[in-house]
Amino acid sequence: MSVKIKIDESSVAFFELISEISGETITLCDQCGTCSGGCPFVNDMDLMPSQLMRMALLGQEDVLESKTMWLCATCNTCTVRCPRGLDVSKVAEALRLVKLRHSVDKIDLNKISKDELKELPPIAIIAANRKLVS
Repeated sequence: MSVKIKIDESSVAFFELISEISGETITLCDQCGTCSGGCPFVNDMDLMPSQLMRMALLGQEDVLESKTMWLCATCNTCTVRCPRGLDVSKVAEALRLVKLRHSVDKIDLNKISKDELKELPPIAIIAANRKLVS
């Protein structure tokens, strides 16, 4: 089975947007898979980090429907191991920002119960707000 990938102006614009926001030269990724091999959360992701990079490189906006970018813990294991020095977590962050610009919140902070607020570490609430609310 062959898959045809169409690169058009909107694909190029999406790729350039992700590149600009992340500050990463995504074209340096040679798909070696080292980022995926070292990621502690790869088993819970629907796309491996290397697939996320490939879709960003090809300007495939449907990557925004992936849960991978939300599961990235920004632990920088991918960056440390990448032979090209790319920071996949910065690309995941850029994808999250683009998705959040569509004003789709992943959590509602007003729905956190008072009991949960007492139990949750404040830094977890702040991190969730930064990462999951537009």
